[in-house]
Amino acid sequence: MADGRPLVDDDLLGRHLLVLPEGPGAEDVGMLAVCRFAAARWEEADAALARAGGGAPVRALRLGRLSRLVGPFPVSPGDAAPLGVGGRPATLWQLDCPVERGDPPGPGGDRDGLKRAFPDAMPVREEERAVQWLVAVARRLGGSVRIGGSGTVLTPDPAGNVDLVVFTDGWLEPAELLATVRQVVRRARPSGAGDRFLGYDEPADARLAEHLGRHGVLDEQERARLAAQAAAFDAYMMSHPQAPTGYGVEADLDMDGILVVEVAGREEVPLVLASLPWTSDGVVAYRVHWEPLDFVELELERPSLAHRVARGRAAPQVRGVARALQAVVGGAILDESDFPVDPATL
Repeated sequence: MADGRPLVDDDLLGRHLLVLPEGPGAEDVGMLAVCRFAAARWEEADAALARAGGGAPVRALRLGRLSRLVGPFPVSPGDAAPLGVGGRPATLWQLDCPVERGDPPGPGGDRDGLKRAFPDAMPVREEERAVQWLVAVARRLGGSVRIGGSGTVLTPDPAGNVDLVVFTDGWLEPAELLATVRQVVRRARPSGAGDRFLGYDEPADARLAEHLGRHGVLDEQERARLAAQAAAFDAYMMSHPQAPTGYGVEADLDMDGILVVEVAGREEVPLVLASLPWTSDGVVAYRVHWEPLDFVELELERPSLAHRVARGRAAPQVRGVARALQAVVGGAILDESDFPVDPATL
């Protein structure tokens, strides 16, 4: 409370709020802001907002030209009830941003619950970016987001983020990748292994002739010339294979789905890594991805118990593979929200 008045009033409840448990502080929130917003920086809070903090330090975190996050405000027991969040909220941050809405929610999954929170019109532009980041922060720090006006409370499951990406500046040979992944998942194999091309059910010359005929090439000599050119091109490509732009490894986890490691070069670098010297010419991304038997459940805000059990068994293997890869190739590990992950915590 400040000046004997409750912190949570009608004005505050009209704003989007980030509500956090005991533990995470301003440094944690600020670090996650610079991961997603190029303009992120600390500013002085308004005097009125500082007074609302009841003497506690209150800061303003600039996110964009028109948006900022202000806090942390201590949440008293009397303030907690109107928020409607579970657990024991300790602090809250208020989002100051323009209300920018677009079309109603479309079909498809609603993993973050935003379609439920904005049933009439989805946020767009700066409001969309800010709200999506609030949900990602709540997932990372074990908090909740209260949507202004509607009062919808979003409490994303921290375990919902499974995939990890190791970003580095070097390629592993496919055999080295396979050996590294097998340190954690013995059944790993090259992606596509076991698939065998069985050939066409008719000679290539016959298929080419039929194709040329459908496109108006009726002269037999012209067909022969084009067929010879096609055969020569095929022979050249077979003897001069192109350098691969990506490859992968996969592991069948039986009832728990599939674990896949996808390797590819990326010119676009995540914001949090963009200032590092080794990312100046692009990066190599080793994405460690889990796909359940029913992939639709990945996009559900509240997936089934069976999905959560499978996810709980697969997640340690995803973390183990990411840790093993980072130990070999170096670089940095990011989660699905582009937030950094300390390998020592995996």
